[in-house]
Amino acid sequence: MTEWIRACAADDVDEEDVIRFDHAGRTFAIYRSPDNAFFATDGLCTHEKVHLADGLVMDDIIECPKHNGRFNYKTGEAKGAPVCIDLATYPVKVEGGDIFVGIG
Repeated sequence: MTEWIRACAADDVDEEDVIRFDHAGRTFAIYRSPDNAFFATDGLCTHEKVHLADGLVMDDIIECPKHNGRFNYKTGEAKGAPVCIDLATYPVKVEGGDIFVGIG
């Protein structure tokens, strides 16, 4: 069963940006796409566990700030070396101006 956790206000995430969200000892990344949709992935790079919220968002790609590995944040797919393990993705819904992430 999915547990919906409030991550932040929708206005906290700028277009083509990412923010960090921590819950129950885990780190997540919340993204806002150019078409105003929201997405969530694990918040740490699968290569060396660097926080992706410090990375660069371009279109549907998040680039890790340490070694420039790239992921598609919509699908979690690893797109460029040195990353070769995909990110986990999570469902997102917006209610009353807040972003909720489905965990579990």
